[in-house]
Amino acid sequence: MAEEQEQQPAVKYRRVLLKISGEALMGDQGYGLHPPTVRAIAAQVAEVVRMGVEVCLVIGGGNIFRGLQLSGQGIERTTADYMGMLATVMNALAMQAALESLGIFTRVISAIPMDEVCEPYIRRRAVRHLEKKRVCIFAAGTGNPYFTTDTAATLRASEMSCEAIYKGTKVDGVYSADPKTDPEAVRYDRISYDEVLARNLKVMDASAIALARDNKLPIIVFSLAQPGGFAAVLRGEGNFTVVAED
Repeated sequence: MAEEQEQQPAVKYRRVLLKISGEALMGDQGYGLHPPTVRAIAAQVAEVVRMGVEVCLVIGGGNIFRGLQLSGQGIERTTADYMGMLATVMNALAMQAALESLGIFTRVISAIPMDEVCEPYIRRRAVRHLEKKRVCIFAAGTGNPYFTTDTAATLRASEMSCEAIYKGTKVDGVYSADPKTDPEAVRYDRISYDEVLARNLKVMDASAIALARDNKLPIIVFSLAQPGGFAAVLRGEGNFTVVAED
């Protein structure tokens, strides 16, 4: 056992939350789930778990349903947001299936009780799952309308005493502008919470950034596009941006 522990790769954090958008599960499709993409992301999470890191996950639901967009098309905002929460549960179940196919024990934990499908959110039980090296996928946001999955991710990371939030995106960090449309966009290695808010940089929504700042939770933004990217960033390798205090 001691020999196994010595072989564990050096990582800065031992309990983290990974936040990804629902769109990340679409692959090159315009809608829904792309199973090979789901499996590829699950493989990255499995690699990190095997490094001895305790992992929480929050996945958006935008690949299936975007409540904010539909609220402007005749569906009341509260109802639309609840529909979006259900979409996150679907994504969480897909990720659970992919992780368990790789031999990683996983629990889907919903802020909205649906006992036949997944566990209700009970903080102490979720912490115990993490201690037993099970991946906890937190679904249904905060259980409240008007709050995004970004805010849910920051809230759950705080409640679980995570040491950092990892935001997996399509780009390798935070830029001054969209690098796909602006060739002069500058990537930051490190930036403060206040600067993100002042410049309105699209890292996470403002309430999530403020909550992370208040709880001194660093946010590490990196690209999920590279196989093994999550593990590499945990070891401090590759390109990424740290959002933290000055």
